[in-house]
Amino acid sequence: MARTILDEVLQVRPDFIEHQLAHAVKDPNGRAYNRTAHLVERKKMMQLWADYLDGLKQVAKVIPLKQAV
Repeated sequence: MARTILDEVLQVRPDFIEHQLAHAVKDPNGRAYNRTAHLVERKKMMQLWADYLDGLKQVAKVIPLKQAV
């Protein structure tokens, strides 16, 4: 859920999300992964996520769900 909301709602770059979630990141050399990549951006992303969750807690931002017919 977090990955989808970060990408689709909060408009965070998918590569930042994947690094933070420790998913393998594709690159020309194979499945290399750098744990220190994009630290500044990832910190901003995590604060954005925390702010989003705080907003939900306060019922400030409710995402309507489509009901299946």
